[in-house]
Amino acid sequence: MFRKAYSKHLGFNVMVSILAILYGLIMFNLLFLRDRDFLDGYAYNFVPFDTIWRYIEHRDHFNFDIWFKNLFGNLILFIPIGMFLPLLNRKFKRSFSMIVSCIFLIAIVEVSQMLFKVGSFDVDDIILNTTGAWLGLLLIKRFMKRGRSSNE
Repeated sequence: MFRKAYSKHLGFNVMVSILAILYGLIMFNLLFLRDRDFLDGYAYNFVPFDTIWRYIEHRDHFNFDIWFKNLFGNLILFIPIGMFLPLLNRKFKRSFSMIVSCIFLIAIVEVSQMLFKVGSFDVDDIILNTTGAWLGLLLIKRFMKRGRSSNE
């Protein structure tokens, strides 16, 4: 079951799996269920960095909570993906595999939010979320290196 996992310890892999499932449920709630107003139409942004630059350039026009959540929340909330994926499957230890998978996964979420009218499609969310996942990968790689050297 955990042949491709980072660790050979069943208890560790079960714990990581449970945490990943809990994280997935929390994210599903945040992305699709939590206090969402259904949109009348479709909202989208296909221009990379358009929303990001707007938040940076006009930060004085936004409430701090909105500004912070849209820029840093999109980074921080996806750090765990970059940590869970390589722990559950070693192929995600490589940045390219993890980034491509995250772009695909997050694009599905963004399109779903737009189609179900519980959010909007924003290419900048894909950029920020993937960057957050990549930061998680960088953090977990340090842990994985220490774990390997202490086991040897």
